[in-house]
Amino acid sequence: MTRALIIGGGVAGTITAIALHEAGHEPLLFEAYDRGAEGVGAFLTLAVNGLEALAPLGLKDVVRGLGFDSPRMSIALSNGTRLAELTGGALPDGTVSRTVLRSDLYVALREEAARRGIRIEYGKRLIGASQPGTHVRADFADGSHTDGDLLIGADGLRSRVRTIIDPDAPAPRYVPLLNTGGFAEGLDLPDEPGVLHMVFGKRVFFCHVVSSDGRVWWFANPPRKTEPTASELATLAGEKLRAELLQLVARDRTPATEIIRATREIYPAWPTYDFPTVPVWHRGRMVIIGDAAHATSPAAGQGASMAIEDAVTLGKCLRDVPDVERALTAYERLRRERVEAVVAAGKRNGEQKVIGPVGRVVRDFFIKRAFAKPFEEDPNAFMWNHRIDWDEKVAA
Repeated sequence: MTRALIIGGGVAGTITAIALHEAGHEPLLFEAYDRGAEGVGAFLTLAVNGLEALAPLGLKDVVRGLGFDSPRMSIALSNGTRLAELTGGALPDGTVSRTVLRSDLYVALREEAARRGIRIEYGKRLIGASQPGTHVRADFADGSHTDGDLLIGADGLRSRVRTIIDPDAPAPRYVPLLNTGGFAEGLDLPDEPGVLHMVFGKRVFFCHVVSSDGRVWWFANPPRKTEPTASELATLAGEKLRAELLQLVARDRTPATEIIRATREIYPAWPTYDFPTVPVWHRGRMVIIGDAAHATSPAAGQGASMAIEDAVTLGKCLRDVPDVERALTAYERLRRERVEAVVAAGKRNGEQKVIGPVGRVVRDFFIKRAFAKPFEEDPNAFMWNHRIDWDEKVAA
C-alpha cells in the first residue's frame, strides 16, 4: 500500500484521494487553509467526460444531486442573431453536462472522502519537500512534517509542488480576459432552464443560464490587454464593476443589462490564465496534476473535467504499476498530449472574446459563416468524447 501525500484539498485533490483509496492506497489530504470552501467560488459546468470518469469511483450519483442539467449551448451575436445550438454530448444513460456551484461540489466531495475514512488536515501550507531514499518528506509552515511514499501536487495555478519539482517551471500565461459573474433574482426570462446562452457581444462575452429554481446564473469576460495588479483588481469591485459591465453590454440586444441590474452581489473580477505546456510534471516520487500541470482557459469548459480525468488516470497507474516512479511516467504518457490539446482549444476559443471594433466585424462574419452549415463534427467534440476505462490495465 502506497502512502500518498496530496497537497491541495480542492476538487482535484479530493477526487485524487478518493481514486487512490479506491485503488487500495492510503491517501492523506492536506489543505493550506484552516477551513473548507463552503460558500466560496462561482459555478462551473462539468462536461460528460468528467462525469463519466467519476462513475467507477462511485461519485457520479453524488454529483447528480447537485446543480442542474445543461444539455445545450446557444450561440448568438450581439444583434440577437442566434447562430446555433450545440450539445456537449450525452452518455448512453442520458447523462448530459451539469452546472453546479463550485462550493457545493467541493463540500459533497469532501464529505464523501470523509465518509470513506480519508484523512484531511487543514491549515497545512506546504513550504518544502524532499526525497530521502525511497520516501518523500513534506514540510509545512506550522513547523510540522509528514513522510510518505509519494507526493502529489494538486495545489493549483500557483503550485508550490511544481516549483519544488522544477525551479525553472514556467509561470502561468495571462489570457487578456477577466472573469466575473453572479446570480440574478426576480426575472422571468423566456429561456429553457439549463440551456447556456452565450453571446459574442460588441464589447464583452456574456453567458447566462436559468437554473432549476428560476434564478439566473451568469458570467462575463471583460477584456483586459495587460495583466491587472492585485490593487487594480481590488478597486474593480462592487458598484464600480457593475457600472463597467453595464457599459460593456449596453449596445447588445440581450437580457444582459437586466440580469446585471437584478444581481445583488457581483463577484469581484479575477484574471484568466493558462499553461501552454509545463515541461516537467514529475521528478522521483513527486508529481503535479490538475491546474498545477495544465491550467486551461475557461473557454474550454474543461477545467474540472480535466482534473477528474487526471485523478482517475493517476489512480489507475498507481494501481497497476508497482514502481511509483514508473507509474508517474505512465501517467504523464497517458495525459500530456490530451491536456495540451485541450489547453490549445481553450486558447483558440478565448481569442474570439478579445477583439477590437474592426476585428469584431471580421470575427462576426467568420462566425456566421462557420455556423451557416452544420458541422460534420464539432471541432471541440474530442474534449467531451474522451472516455477512461477504469478496468483496463495500465502497462508500464
